[in-house]
Amino acid sequence: QVQLVESGGGLVQAGGSLRLSCAASGSIFSINAMGWYRQAPGKQRELVAVAISGGSTNYADSVKGRFTISRDNAKNTVYLQMNSLKAEDTAVYYCNAELVTWGSRRRLDYWGQGTQVTVSS
Repeated sequence: QVQLVESGGGLVQAGGSLRLSCAASGSIFSINAMGWYRQAPGKQRELVAVAISGGSTNYADSVKGRFTISRDNAKNTVYLQMNSLKAEDTAVYYCNAELVTWGSRRRLDYWGQGTQVTVSS
């Protein structure tokens, strides 16, 4: 019913930049929030940044001032601009959307397949 397709991961040197994109498609009625999580080997998945309808955003303390999240509501797409990347940013990054589908009155979470970001020091 709903698909989240991510792109933009890869290998970059410390101090470099990457831009992740995630497009949601399918039977979508409304999207409340879209965001990015990450999971490094041996660690729990953690919130990186989220953009909520109405314009508010939240960031993990570890990425504040370096990462910027933005949404294109017309395209149901969320972006994550990552600057000044550090080795500790290495992880699989997952797109998340909290949305309502046509025919459902409940907000549900949907996840992308994940994209690898590797920062070499």
